[in-house]
Formats: sequence, C-alpha cells, structure tokens
Amino acid sequence: MSEKHIEEHATPIKSPRQLIVVVVLAFVVPIVLIVMLTQLVTSGTDTGKSNPAMSSEAVARRLQPVGTVVVDPNQPAPAAAAPAQVAAAPAGNSAPPAAAGAGGKGKSVYDATCMVCHAAGVAGAPKAADRAAWAPRLKSGMPALYASSMKGKNAMPPKGGNLALSDADVKAAVDYMVGLVKCGVLSDE
Repeated sequence: MSEKHIEEHATPIKSPRQLIVVVVLAFVVPIVLIVMLTQLVTSGTDTGKSNPAMSSEAVARRLQPVGTVVVDPNQPAPAAAAPAQVAAAPAGNSAPPAAAGAGGKGKSVYDATCMVCHAAGVAGAPKAADRAAWAPRLKSGMPALYASSMKGKNAMPPKGGNLALSDADVKAAVDYMVGLVKCGVLSDE
C-alpha cells in the first residue's frame, strides 16, 4: 500500500512573546485608526466662541421652526355661518353690544383663540351658548370669569393659550361668550 504523507504546518508566530505582540496590536491598531479618522473629520471645525457660526443668534436661526401658523384675528367670519347664527337668535332678546357686533373685538378674539375649545367643549370647556354649562360660572360673577380666563383654570391655559392677547382683548372675548349665553345666539346642546 501507499504511504500517506502529512505535511506539517508552519506559523509565523513561533514564541509566546510574538503571540502577545500580535494580540496587543490587534486591539491598538484599530483604535489608533479610529482616533486618527475622527481627528481628520473634525480638524476643520472651529467650535470656539470666536466663530460667528457659534454665536447665539446663529444658533437660534438654525433652531427656529421651519414654518409658523399665522391666524388673522381681523378676518371676518365665513358668510354662510353668519346668517344662520342671526336667524337662530330669539326675536324678543336683544344681544349685548359685545355679541351684537359681528366685527367686534370680542368676536374676533373668540374666533381666533377661544373657539378652538369652546365650540366643541374640548377638555371640559363650556360650549359657547350652553346655558346649563355657563350658569354656575355666571353665578360667580364677571370678575371671577375675567380672572379665570386671564390666569387659566383647569385645562385652560392663561389667556386661552394666546399670551400675546391684552387683558382688554381677553375681557372682550369673555363678554362676547357671555353675550352668546344670555341671548342664545347659538343653539343649546
């Protein structure tokens, strides 16, 4: 029969010292390469206070929202809604001045800010012209209504969330909503 010839394999690592050197280099070389790469990438970046791109104005410009929503409080109500509201008013009751004038400041503030919650009763807000919901609030008096609308109450934020409104604008909106309740311009729900 024929003889089988087995070749011995030779390795470049011949001693334990060479093994230790290879293992250490296997860890150190990648780390050094990563550090050198990060230095290369960040070497041109000046993050000091003298850099104009790092000024607070430049940072604020980069962080500002992409767009904004602008609501014009002076925009008139849709033409289709106005006749329906006037037709629903009882003939015997006269509306207070804040509720009677369609172009009044109270109506425009209500349409721009308050209607979001008070038209649908969001988060427990009393619906506009809902006499049952407004009755306990009206018993507490107008100064209490003004105070809660200025400072906020329960889920309602101060000034209905529009802190740019003046106190007079908020009072006009409260007067408008109270006028809606007293004259019954909108239907009770």
